Amino acid sequence: MRAAYHDVFGDPAEVMLFGETDTPEPGAGQVLVKTILSPVHNHDLWTIRGQYGYVPELPGEIGGSEAVGKVVAVGEGVDDALIGQRISVGGVHGSWAEYFVAPAATLVPLPAEIADEAAAQLIAMPFSAIALLDSLKVGEGEWLVQTAANGAVGKIMVSLAKARGIKLLNLVRRAEAVAELKALGAEHVLCTSEAGWLEQAKALLGEAGAVSAIDSVGAELGMDLAALLGQDGEYVVFGTATGAPLQLPSGEMITKHLAVRGFWAARVFKEMSGETQVRLLTELVTLAAQGKLTLDVGGIFDLEEITEAMKAAQTPARTGKILLRG
Repeated sequence: MRAAYHDVFGDPAEVMLFGETDTPEPGAGQVLVKTILSPVHNHDLWTIRGQYGYVPELPGEIGGSEAVGKVVAVGEGVDDALIGQRISVGGVHGSWAEYFVAPAATLVPLPAEIADEAAAQLIAMPFSAIALLDSLKVGEGEWLVQTAANGAVGKIMVSLAKARGIKLLNLVRRAEAVAELKALGAEHVLCTSEAGWLEQAKALLGEAGAVSAIDSVGAELGMDLAALLGQDGEYVVFGTATGAPLQLPSGEMITKHLAVRGFWAARVFKEMSGETQVRLLTELVTLAAQGKLTLDVGGIFDLEEITEAMKAAQTPARTGKILLRG
């Protein structure tokens, strides 16, 4: 089969290769999936660099961790009624290929209303976003603040918050991202590089402030987010675009009784009950089928165009997810 793989760790645009390899066979409890489309996630790129929590065995590691595809074969103990079904699946290895294997228990059957482009990226980022939102204190009619709102999870959060009736303040660092988010349906967007944004944010949130804040930037922005949180507010660290230490104000942390915690999707998913997984996935699939879940595409590349795809995936200010065609 055709596949995109790497033999060494390094810059994805330099180390990813295209070639042929053996088609895998599904083992007990597994299925063989014919790839339709597979996204390029940031964690895929970090894995190729050798700087992620999952460190693959080299050489010959096929990239990719999520896809939409059709089941073409099943392993021992798996109902052959799955053959022919179009499914989404995440948390796999080797989806940047014509075929890959996946645990049958993790497959998400898809209604026809969900296009392949959305189905390809339905699990990893959307499920992270909805699991994050579900873990927060904020409820219907209350305020949530998020930084890096123009990122993949940030855009998804716009759709999820609207569906749950949560008021969302979106913070971005580039002025051009304001219009981009508003075009996606975001009502409240402020650019933190513009003068007076903090005062505008405080006026919007009112005296009570926000119940929850999601931060994917870090550094000195923590001082401002703490100022926007109300009494007993929660500050959740989801990422760190700057890589700099998070700065927080001791005074407001004390007087407001603010709580700070992290959110690592890998651990959350591992500890999540089966009932919660089904509930959240059902909510995602329903929103996607109704056209209420924004999942942008920044370009579709064939497997043999892997170098160009890696360059596109690492281009700053990219507006959507890069997808590979199996």
